[in-house]
Amino acid sequence: MTDTRTYHEQTKIDQTIRLREVLKTLPSFARDYFRAIEPKSSARTRINYAYDVRVFFHFLMENNPVYKDYTIEQFKVCDLEKLEPVDIEEYMEYLKVYERDDELITNSEKGLARKMSALRSFYSYYYKHQFITKNPTLLVDMPKLHDKAIIRLDTDEVALLLDFVETCGSQLTGQSLVYYNKTKERDLAILTLLLGTGIRVSECVGLDLNNVDFKNNGITVTRKGGNQMVVYFGDEVAEALEKYIEGSRKSVTPISGHENALFLSTQRRRMGVQAVENMVKKYARQVTPNKKITPHKLRSTYGTSLYKETGDIYLVADVLGHKDVNTTKKHYAAIDEDRRRLAASAVRLRES
Repeated sequence: MTDTRTYHEQTKIDQTIRLREVLKTLPSFARDYFRAIEPKSSARTRINYAYDVRVFFHFLMENNPVYKDYTIEQFKVCDLEKLEPVDIEEYMEYLKVYERDDELITNSEKGLARKMSALRSFYSYYYKHQFITKNPTLLVDMPKLHDKAIIRLDTDEVALLLDFVETCGSQLTGQSLVYYNKTKERDLAILTLLLGTGIRVSECVGLDLNNVDFKNNGITVTRKGGNQMVVYFGDEVAEALEKYIEGSRKSVTPISGHENALFLSTQRRRMGVQAVENMVKKYARQVTPNKKITPHKLRSTYGTSLYKETGDIYLVADVLGHKDVNTTKKHYAAIDEDRRRLAASAVRLRES
């Protein structure tokens, strides 16, 4: 019997199984919380929260004298209200740098904020349902997040990147050249698609052949949360996709279970997120060595270009699949960089 599950259906199953395994490493009462947040969160989010909450309990066992002889199974929900705000503050300090399995782990502002948000949400559930009578996380200020400059490709860098993928074979020999020729059309199609539509890398790898509609120049993507949406593309994207599909994609026989995948690895399997990330970095560092370009930066490049061309922040939010337009405004409706550059010559220090 042929397995007819889609990529996204199989991913959800895999993540659910993985979450169950992680929950086995947490106190038994934690399952109530993760069951409660299931309707309003993705399996991936719950997995990340489970890992984050587990770090908290390991911190208590390693650093809090009261729990130094505890095992994870001994924790009860009442232990949550025995902690004071200072214990939460110590945990927040601990998160900046700590060791786990002989590995030194550090957290950026964003990582620190996520772990603290996970802990606050965890506490909130038990406090709201009156399992505990106090919530010390409410008495601790959450870490401040500083705005960072959006890294993206300039217009000329986009052209340089695509040109490089098309022509860099002339610089290669041997096995490197063989690999390049085998993946050139695919890589060019992926980069052109990411730059021409702004879709997420997870949406890109989840595409099937039947998700591409050349009649209307659109692709059906599955957004975060499972909603499907048609994203339209221009002629440059259409040309790159058609050349790949009718060329190297058609010449490959995928292994069982991967027949429908649009983008295949050299092992004839559906490409994964990590593989696309590595491919983007490989090419980008040759063209823009001073910029750390990832698939998400290509998404930012598209969003910025679309906003500059249309001035319509709601269109940008819709096309990028942002549920909250404020997220889009924060990233794309700030002072235009070209205008900011004018400040460099607007003020004269000496009259010539």
